[in-house]
Amino acid sequence: MQINTDNNFIIDIIKCLKDKKSAVVATVINTRGSTPRKEGAKMLIHQDGSFSGTIGGGCGESEVWQKAMEMFDSNEIKYVSVDLTEPIDGEDKVCGGVMDIMLEKLDP
Repeated sequence: MQINTDNNFIIDIIKCLKDKKSAVVATVINTRGSTPRKEGAKMLIHQDGSFSGTIGGGCGESEVWQKAMEMFDSNEIKYVSVDLTEPIDGEDKVCGGVMDIMLEKLDP
């Protein structure tokens, strides 16, 4: 498993907690087939909608971002399965895999 150790990502987590702000960490926990990122990739989503890190970009990341934004009123861990096997809007650009993402809310 490859862990995201991007310094900016880690600094953003520390800053978020220091500033007493909540955030959601999205972590790729499982992949099947061809995916843009593998297990351990992380993204930090702030309550204002900004984020750092990446779990692959595109529509899949957007779907995860939307679910993360819903979590600021909840303390539950959520799991999202992102299916990258279907063409979107007639585009042939598909990865061909599935990513399972765990969403965890960080509260200061």
